Amino acid sequence: MAMDARRKKSKSGGGGEVLLGKYELGRLLGRGTFAKVYLARSVGGGEAVAVKVIDKAEVMGTAGMAPRVLREVAAMRRLRHPHVLRLQEVLATRARIYLVMELATGGDLLSRLAAHPRRRLPESAARRVFIQLVDALAYCHARGVAHRDVKPQNILLDGGGGLKVSDFGLSALPDSVRDDGRLHTACGTPAYAAPEVLRRRAYDGAKADAWSCGVILFVLLAGHLPFDDSNIADMCRKAHRREYELPQWVSQPARRLVSRLLDPNPDTRVAVESLATHHPWFKRSLSVDSQLDGLLNGQPERAVAFQAPAPLNAFDIISMSPGLDLSGLFGESRTSREKRFMTTESPERTLEQLGRAGGKLGYVVVGKKGVEFLPLGGLSPSGIAAMSVEMSEVAPPLMLVELRLEVAAGDGDGEVQGFGWEQLRVELGDVVRAWHSCEDLGEL
Repeated sequence: MAMDARRKKSKSGGGGEVLLGKYELGRLLGRGTFAKVYLARSVGGGEAVAVKVIDKAEVMGTAGMAPRVLREVAAMRRLRHPHVLRLQEVLATRARIYLVMELATGGDLLSRLAAHPRRRLPESAARRVFIQLVDALAYCHARGVAHRDVKPQNILLDGGGGLKVSDFGLSALPDSVRDDGRLHTACGTPAYAAPEVLRRRAYDGAKADAWSCGVILFVLLAGHLPFDDSNIADMCRKAHRREYELPQWVSQPARRLVSRLLDPNPDTRVAVESLATHHPWFKRSLSVDSQLDGLLNGQPERAVAFQAPAPLNAFDIISMSPGLDLSGLFGESRTSREKRFMTTESPERTLEQLGRAGGKLGYVVVGKKGVEFLPLGGLSPSGIAAMSVEMSEVAPPLMLVELRLEVAAGDGDGEVQGFGWEQLRVELGDVVRAWHSCEDLGEL
């Protein structure tokens, strides 16, 4: 692409080109019909960014493209969220428009799935991705922005595996809604578009995004599209009849969520805004080690680093007695239940088995290297269920493993009591040597 006259060679020795004296352009990251995206660095601070270069002549010469660019800028300017790609500034010359955006170094979700051996994610990792997607879209909808082209290609990942929703060129703002309170422009990618959009009927943009989320969740769990047909009319009929089949390894809570999202009736289809507080698949998200991101990077679970447990002395064991738990004196707003078991297996194998068992039961179960709760970004005002896993050495090779399930006040104690501890124990198999609740800890 010919360079604009106002861009000049950098004198910094990097050999790149400087855009309007502010950004040094680097390699090409990707290209679209009317735009190219370059890696760039701020001349002043050296911060890495992505610069989308749009050719004005090509955009102005194509019907409907100029409003699309303006819509993208208008939408991104009103959105500031950790899981929405941030627009930093807009620059322009006579020939080109430059959108300076946050850089997502992890590529797009479609490429990441394609590189995965099974072209899908474990359910625990799929949940983590999906929670971030829902968080981002709920934020967008609350600010009057419907994305209308939610698909894996438009979901980027940062270096740590965090999600970034991008490409708001087809988004709808409040002024796009007609007098009937609906949108009327059919747009998006057919395989991810809601049936009412494909049938060119008036529709609710947020509910259309919810359908697209359902398709993405299906792809994350199954590794393929629920409705895939080159004939759009046939694909629409399949969607209306719910002619899809989830693989047997998908948990029942996840199946119910997919069904609620892939509801051909937009009036009864669940809205993304209500998922965190009303659907158990979200409340069953458990404590995650920060290195769970390795699952998204294609690393096997055994590659997740593990911090060796500290030896456990007699005073530590005594302090675990429920009668000596003084946490309630400090106003903690959590109720909890614990299970502990003894094992002679290595910490690595114990963690591996806990991860596998949790995956089968629809929970994220990973070991402790500074336990962190799943970053929901305030999705659930009433709190979520979370499990932390700690290991302590009693006497080699004997280990004490503590599992703590917590529910923030407001969710009620029933969520704790309904937890499938016995199922978890069965899944752990011979890893467990002796199984204890907090009440019978004194027997240790």
